[in-house]
Amino acid sequence: MSESAVGMGLRGRNGVISLVDECLALPPDAERPVVMLLGPRGSGASEAHSALMERFGAEHPFAYVSSAGEQPLLPRYALGLLARQLERKLPRYRRSGFPRLTLGLLASDHQLRMASLADQRRSIRRELDHFQERSEERYGDYLAAFFEVAGSAVGAPAGASTAALGLLRDALRRGHRRFPGRKATGSAAWYGEHPLIRSRDPWEALVELNLWRHEGDEEDQRRLDRVLFSAFLADLRENAARSFMPRSYLLLLDNTHTQHGRRVLDLLIRARHDDTVVAGAPCDPLTVVASANRWLPRWGPATGDQWPWLLRGPDRAGLRDWREHRPGRDSDDTWWYPLRLRDLTLDEVRVRIELELHRHPDLAPFTRLAPFVHRLTGGLPQGVGQVLAVLRQPGVPTEEGLDQDRWLRALPARALREGEEARPLVDAALDHLLHGFDAPGRDALAECAAAYDLSVGTQVLGRGDRLFGEVRARWLLSPQTATSILHPWLRRLLLWRLAERPDDWDTVHELLAEHFQSERRPVQEMYHRLASRQVDLVTEHLVRRFPQVPAVQWIAEFNTISAAPNALPSGETAVELLAGLVPAEPAAAVDADSVIRELVLTRWVWSDPLADPGMRLNDMLADGFNQLSRIRRSDIVALFNEAERYRHWRHPLTSGGEA
Repeated sequence: MSESAVGMGLRGRNGVISLVDECLALPPDAERPVVMLLGPRGSGASEAHSALMERFGAEHPFAYVSSAGEQPLLPRYALGLLARQLERKLPRYRRSGFPRLTLGLLASDHQLRMASLADQRRSIRRELDHFQERSEERYGDYLAAFFEVAGSAVGAPAGASTAALGLLRDALRRGHRRFPGRKATGSAAWYGEHPLIRSRDPWEALVELNLWRHEGDEEDQRRLDRVLFSAFLADLRENAARSFMPRSYLLLLDNTHTQHGRRVLDLLIRARHDDTVVAGAPCDPLTVVASANRWLPRWGPATGDQWPWLLRGPDRAGLRDWREHRPGRDSDDTWWYPLRLRDLTLDEVRVRIELELHRHPDLAPFTRLAPFVHRLTGGLPQGVGQVLAVLRQPGVPTEEGLDQDRWLRALPARALREGEEARPLVDAALDHLLHGFDAPGRDALAECAAAYDLSVGTQVLGRGDRLFGEVRARWLLSPQTATSILHPWLRRLLLWRLAERPDDWDTVHELLAEHFQSERRPVQEMYHRLASRQVDLVTEHLVRRFPQVPAVQWIAEFNTISAAPNALPSGETAVELLAGLVPAEPAAAVDADSVIRELVLTRWVWSDPLADPGMRLNDMLADGFNQLSRIRRSDIVALFNEAERYRHWRHPLTSGGEA
């Protein structure tokens, strides 16, 4: 559990904090976006919710719900949970109330069994009082009853800090808060005036709500949910308009990609649009931050072609940016503000390790491994956390050297302890990233991951568009390139799994090599020839190309080919791996063939962070490029520069660097 959610949860996401700060400072009736934090599982959205609680929860009313639980979060349950949390008393303000919402929930809760409409009108107040009294006797107050039916939706988000947990517990504290009956008449009148309700009489309107809930069809149920969400926003507007009351409320909606989460989000957007744009009422004072690890169906196909928004990055997020890019107010798409959570940079991984030292001083010997961790995981926050958790296990060599390299070589197979359970890191990581994928689906994805471009892999291997579409909809493609490549951490784990099936490994790479051969794309063909250890064929191709193209182009082709995945033994260091690949007898002369072959093998091992965790082969690569410059004799500056690059290596700050 983090000591500081702001320090850990929003590392690299400070723009989200400043955006929420801007929204909370707006006048109550100002228009605010619905901020969407988008990214794959493990990208840190839940930690961001925790950090926002910690940063703003002490001074602003906030509510948190997650739709990821197995228990269905019906819209009325969500409203009850949200309102109950937003009622929390803060030192600077009077307590907020939700009389319209509470009355609507009460009126639609238990079925009214009465003979006539006149009887219903006379008796509904008595029945509502009866329902209210029973709830107070059992739960303390009516809204607290929703904890009984949907309390799992307000469990602490992942990575919640001690401070955030304290604020959340305070918001969930039960107490005796009787529904203010003196306001029931005014609240009932609001229902009598609502455009979705046919009855103009206030008490008949409440009876109509009850009939919708218990005797209505699916359309009636949807209409009831819309009216209740409108009541929720009306209560918030009235609260913010009174003296000594909060001017803004913070709503944190986690995992809104689920069926029930999407429903809550859709109802909230529609109620805001109907009230603000259609009816011309002031905007509600809600600052909404929602998260989803899937593309939402209401946005159209996951290609994004039919959605007016382009994803924004979190670092420069702000109200000005939202206002400049939001679609016109006639469309309810105008309220979204989609932010694609990015991976951590190398410096942010370093800082995260340093922050972890406060709680886990046993990580101190591994601080120098930040480049390795970043290179391996691509900076995915959960991947970074899982690798650090494995490094905290007993028996990890703490001294830099070959023993540590050999141990790291098999890192995906090392045990990761989660509570009382310990299982291989590769299993735990894939189970989380691919939650919902069955075993055949994972096997198929591992095969397709052999292709650098996943769309090519699914096409060539006959897996169809469905698998590719599911991966894209889950934000599992790398956001850093236009090519459809898997996130580097996921791809590395899948390739580890594929390497456990050596026959399938060879078959898949052979099929891909033949595909690229037929398309006359030799660089991509050689990429897969190298993956299946056809080193002589790859060397012959690069030797032939060496005098034919400019040095810069040759280096680019060489880098692409030598970044091929490998299924080399997992218990050997980089030098041992290389020794097993080179010919038993050294070449008779130093020529292009021998130098390029050694360069191919060296960079092939070097390109895999698991094979060369400490990048100990840099000097060998530098020497190889120096030798090539002497062999070529002209157009050698690029070769000299490449030698210098490896000799004085500086790690890329983002995962978009090497290989």
